[in-house]
Amino acid sequence: MGVKLEVFRMTIYLTFPVAMFWIANQAEWFEDYVIQRKGGELWPPEKEDQRRELEEFKERIRKQREEKLLRAAQQSP
Repeated sequence: MGVKLEVFRMTIYLTFPVAMFWIANQAEWFEDYVIQRKGGELWPPEKEDQRRELEEFKERIRKQREEKLLRAAQQSP
């Protein structure tokens, strides 16, 4: 029983990773489960007002940093 069991185990050890690799590399599976999920669930489409608010926020932060650096430069001798 020892040799047959080892052959069976080796078959399982080799078949499982090869099968998973083959399944994961199917174009239809990738398109259905990865691209659609990424496009809709994980990163929903941006709205124009959200993008505008983000740009305004980034601009305010940039101005605050510039003012802080300017004040620090003026205070140092």
